[in-house]
Amino acid sequence: MPQIIFLPHDELCPEGKVIDAEPGVTVCDAALAHGIEIEHACEKSCACTTCHVIVREGFGSLEESDELEDDMLDKAWGLEPESRLSCQAVVGDEDLVVEIPKYTINQVSERH
Repeated sequence: MPQIIFLPHDELCPEGKVIDAEPGVTVCDAALAHGIEIEHACEKSCACTTCHVIVREGFGSLEESDELEDDMLDKAWGLEPESRLSCQAVVGDEDLVVEIPKYTINQVSERH
């Protein structure tokens, strides 16, 4: 079973976290299931960028993003070549190292 290594984030996981994730689950769902309250203002429907993450390792193991995700990512704060919306990034067979950016474009945290 692949692991997702979340790098430390001041608010969401100050110590970082390593979790096991079933292949086929999204990075967002895996994070939420393990107590990492990543923003997802659009309820994981690929309609915002609040769940933006940067996949530091294992990016190539993810399915390619589609045009809708790419269009949304263009609006994300701190966009990098390895950026994905965690609600669309499906875990494959390889471990991932994921960074949750410090900021989102969301003005108010919904804290689902």
